[in-house]
Amino acid sequence: MEYISTRGKDGPLSFEDALLNGLARDGGLYLPTQWPCFSAAEIRAMRGQSYVKIAGQIMSRFTDGEVHEDQIAEIAADAYRGFTHKEIAPLKAMEQDIHVLELFYGPTIAFKDYAMQFLSRAFDTALSRQNRQAVILGATSGDTGSAALEAFRGREAVDVFILFPEGRVSPVQQKQMTSVRDAGVYAIAVKGDFDDCQALVKACFNDAAFRDKVGLSAVNSINWARLMPQIVYYFTSALALGAPDKPVAFSVPTGNFGNVFAGWVAMQMGLPVERFIVSSNRNDILTRFFEGGVMERRDVHPSLSPSMDIQVSSNFERLLFELLDRNGEAVAAAMQSFSETGRFSVEDKVLQSALQVFSGYCLDDAGTTAEIKRCFDTHNYLIDPHSAVGLAAARNARRTNLVAKDTPIISLACAHPAKFPDAVHNASGQMPELPDELADLMSRDEQMLTAPNDMAAVQKLVLEHRRG
Repeated sequence: MEYISTRGKDGPLSFEDALLNGLARDGGLYLPTQWPCFSAAEIRAMRGQSYVKIAGQIMSRFTDGEVHEDQIAEIAADAYRGFTHKEIAPLKAMEQDIHVLELFYGPTIAFKDYAMQFLSRAFDTALSRQNRQAVILGATSGDTGSAALEAFRGREAVDVFILFPEGRVSPVQQKQMTSVRDAGVYAIAVKGDFDDCQALVKACFNDAAFRDKVGLSAVNSINWARLMPQIVYYFTSALALGAPDKPVAFSVPTGNFGNVFAGWVAMQMGLPVERFIVSSNRNDILTRFFEGGVMERRDVHPSLSPSMDIQVSSNFERLLFELLDRNGEAVAAAMQSFSETGRFSVEDKVLQSALQVFSGYCLDDAGTTAEIKRCFDTHNYLIDPHSAVGLAAARNARRTNLVAKDTPIISLACAHPAKFPDAVHNASGQMPELPDELADLMSRDEQMLTAPNDMAAVQKLVLEHRRG
């Protein structure tokens, strides 16, 4: 399997090189040259198999010729060994054939653990084979950072620097990042919002001299290998509800579009999906795109669901590449326009193509609070604000017949409610408790760096603190 850039000027290259490069050298994002596909019979044969075995079958299609299925399964078994639910990613039935996919059983109790725990081990394998050191630079709106620092802690071949927007993550999210005190892992508070942090990361990658000097790589979902493990839980949840003999729909709370794009890839691989409901908070750039075909950046507004406080959805570039018939030149032009003006648009036929499978939905803070309360009052079940956005979108899709009445809707629960205790308590009257393994989190000592919204300042911190 080979990989190319969405902007047409990097690749083809191997999976391992795409993994370690992170961001393409032309500023684009890597994608495989073709989508591997399972037959209905092959998907049907996955029923009853373990999560790890299914992970090996799915992800090995993207590493064909480099990392074999049994090796992938072995890495996955190690990655998920510490997860606290035997099913790894279990489903909980709600009303109206809506099901919550619980993705918070990893060490940082958020869905990013499913990818990051796998990714850290994939990095170890690749760096060991090439006898290399790497510096990982990432940006987070909350959950990616804690998952990355936890997954990569104690790994000799990698130094990790995670930028987060100062004052714009929850106290639990910040503590999960700053309480990791191993050598070579650093949380950096940046004066700005998540989009500023993400822009700093991309600017550092686009500085070729700095990139090569420190061996820069990425664990944000700009890295293709971050999305691969997320494809797996789309398959396992759909299989549990009758796939491939019955289609499903997914409601995905998202800001950066990576999680929902992983679901779209699952569909390209043969999973029967009727619809993806792209669920946003008040920072509704994705909803506005699906309503009018215009991607337009506005100010980022803090919300109860901070991991979605984003106005630059980096992974949308991958879908745009597909919608524009893999025309890298056209994608580059659109992204250049977005960079210069904060706006690009697509032709109506392109939008209509997207709307065949995608719909947008947004929910403000008042609606989020109401959904948390409704879920507890109705089901005695606590959900975090991000999961509330997704569940409200799923119920709206059922109520408006956006999804056929006999099609199950799977709503992704992307974080444990205890990551956002104040919002959950204010809505439900219940204070969610951290799992036992994190019970002492808020009393742990902290370690963090600070930086202005300036590329040179970030690069200086990396050069001063890296071990390589």
